[in-house]
Amino acid sequence: MSDANGTIPFHLAFPVRDIESTRRFYGEILDCAIGREAERWIDFDFFGHQLSAHVAEERGETARNEVDGDAVPVRHFGAVLPWPRWEALADKLRQHDVPFLIAPRIRFQGEPGEQGTFFIKDPSGNALEFKSFRHPERLFSTQ
Repeated sequence: MSDANGTIPFHLAFPVRDIESTRRFYGEILDCAIGREAERWIDFDFFGHQLSAHVAEERGETARNEVDGDAVPVRHFGAVLPWPRWEALADKLRQHDVPFLIAPRIRFQGEPGEQGTFFIKDPSGNALEFKSFRHPERLFSTQ
């Protein structure tokens, strides 16, 4: 169940409005394979990790914090992708007219944590961040 580095996939359950718009967004636009499902939940292979989308009437609005000049939603999740895949996903989202909450940009330029990042929302209003590092070994670097 682990990859070549011994990394074990994480599991995240999160609220959605409905199954069908969630299936289209994660399955067709983000190209996540669909796993098990029932009337009120559906699982996805989210870049090697298990997401469980559960229909819930209460979802709430997210608070925001300033990060390098952007108002970043506090409640969000996402994936760290190789640079070419990050760029390709941004292009695909543009082709599908998915609006960016925060458009693709380089954050922390010239600093140890320099990264490409963008934010979108899924059809249920959940914030997702996709990021990439030209130097992946600096993912947790402070220097």
